[in-house]
Amino acid sequence: MSSLKEQGVEAFIWDFFGKILIYGSSFLVTIILARLLTPSDFGIIAILMAIVSMASVLFDIGLAGALIQRKRVLDIHYTSVFYFNITTGFLLTILMSVFAPDIAAFYHNSSLECYLEVISILFTLIAFHTVQTVILKRHLNFKQLTKLNLLASLGSGFIGVSLSFLDFGIWSLILQVIFREVLFNINIWRSSPWKPSLKFSLKALKQLWSYGFHMFLAQVLTTVYQKLDYMIIAKLFPVSTLGYFHQAKQLNTFAITYFSSSLMSVLFPLLSKIQYNTKRFQSVVIKLLGLLLFVTFFILGELFLIADELIPFLLGEQWEASIAYFKLFLLSGFAYPISALMVDVLKSRGKSKEFLRLEVYKVFIMFSTLYVLYIFGIEYFLYSLIVMSSIATLLNIKFAVDEIKLSMMSIIKPIIIEMLLTVVTVSFITAIFSNFSINFMLLMLFKSLLFLSLYLFLHWLLKVNSFKYMKEEYKKFREKRRLS
Repeated sequence: MSSLKEQGVEAFIWDFFGKILIYGSSFLVTIILARLLTPSDFGIIAILMAIVSMASVLFDIGLAGALIQRKRVLDIHYTSVFYFNITTGFLLTILMSVFAPDIAAFYHNSSLECYLEVISILFTLIAFHTVQTVILKRHLNFKQLTKLNLLASLGSGFIGVSLSFLDFGIWSLILQVIFREVLFNINIWRSSPWKPSLKFSLKALKQLWSYGFHMFLAQVLTTVYQKLDYMIIAKLFPVSTLGYFHQAKQLNTFAITYFSSSLMSVLFPLLSKIQYNTKRFQSVVIKLLGLLLFVTFFILGELFLIADELIPFLLGEQWEASIAYFKLFLLSGFAYPISALMVDVLKSRGKSKEFLRLEVYKVFIMFSTLYVLYIFGIEYFLYSLIVMSSIATLLNIKFAVDEIKLSMMSIIKPIIIEMLLTVVTVSFITAIFSNFSINFMLLMLFKSLLFLSLYLFLHWLLKVNSFKYMKEEYKKFREKRRLS
C-alpha cells in the first residue's frame, strides 16, 4: 500500500507541477494574445470551443472512464474503444461541417460558418489519442503525460503567437487549438508502446458500457450546463461581452480548476485501486480534503485581493470590464474542487448509477442559474452561481459520505473553518489598504505577502488540521529529497 501511495504522490506531483508548466505557458500565450487581439476575437473562440465541448461528449460515451475504473482490462477493450472513438469522431467532424451554416445563422454571424468547418477537425484529432492517454492515466504514468502535454502546449503556443504577430487575427487562436492536438498526437503515437491491432468486439464495448453509460449521461448533463452560459451570452449580448466573460472564467479556471483537476486525475485511478478497503479509503479522502481546502482557499483569497491590479497588469487596460466578473467567479470557486473530490469518491467505487442520479439533481439545481442569466443578466447570474454551487456541493458531500460511511460534519466542518479564516483575512487586509494610494505593483506585492503571512499564522495558531497535513507532506518531501 505504501508503494501505491508513493505512486499516487509522485503522479500528483508530476501532474500538478506539469499543469503549472503547461497552463502557465498557455496562460503566457493568452496574455500576449490578449494584448494583440480584441475581446471580440476571444468571444468568437469562446463560442467555437463551447460548441466543440458540447459535441465532444458524444464520441467517448463514458468509455474512457470505464477503462480506468475496470479492474481487468484486455487489449480487445482498448482496440474496440479506439475504433469506436475514431468512427464517432469522424462522424462528428462531418456533422459539424454540415450544420455550420445553421449555427452561424442562429448567432447572426456569417463568419462562424467557416470557423466551425475548420475547427470541426478537432473531433477526429482528439479521438486518435484518447486510448493512449487513458493507458498512461491507468498506470499513473503522469510523468510521461505531462511531458507530452507540455511539448504540445509550447509548440502550439509558439504557432499562435507567431500567427497573431502576422495579423492572422482570430485564425491565430483557431490554428493554435488545432495544432495543439496535432502535436500531441504525433508525440504520443511515437512514444506509446500500445498500438491498436485489427480487432474489434461489440461484446467488449458492452462490458464497458454498463459502467460507461451512466458516466456518459452524467457527462452530457454537466457539459451542457457548463457551456450553455456561453451560448446564452453569445445570443443576447455583444460578442465582446462574451470575450470579457470568457477571460474572467478562464482566469478562475486556471487558478482553481487546473489545480484540483491534477488531484482528481490522479485520485480517480488511485482510489479505484483501494476501493474495497473502506478504512483506508476514508483516511485518504479526509487527508486529501484537508490539503485541497488549504490550497484552494489560499488561492481564492490571494486572487480576490489583487484582482483589481492583476487583470490590467496581465491583460491590459482593455480588459478591465472582466474584473467584476472575475471576483464573482472567485466567490463560488471553492465549489468545484470539493465537488470534484466527492464525485471521484463515487466514480472510483464503481457507483455510476448513483453518480448519474447525483448529476441529474445537480444539473436541475444549476440550470436555475441559466434562467437568471437569461432574464436578469450576467452579474445576477454570477451571484446565483454562488448560492446554487453551494447547494450542489452539499449534495455531492451527502452522496459521498453515505457511500463511504462518514459523517457530514467530518467534511463540512473543515470547509467552514477554511472559509471563515479566508473571509476574515481578506476583509482585514481590504480594510487596511482601502485608502492606500501607491504604485499598483507594490500594492499587489504588499497585499499578497500580508495575506500569506496572516493565512499561515491563523492556521498555525488555531492548529487547523489542513495545516498539519501540509506540514506532514512537506516533511516527507524533504526527507525523501535528503535520502535521494
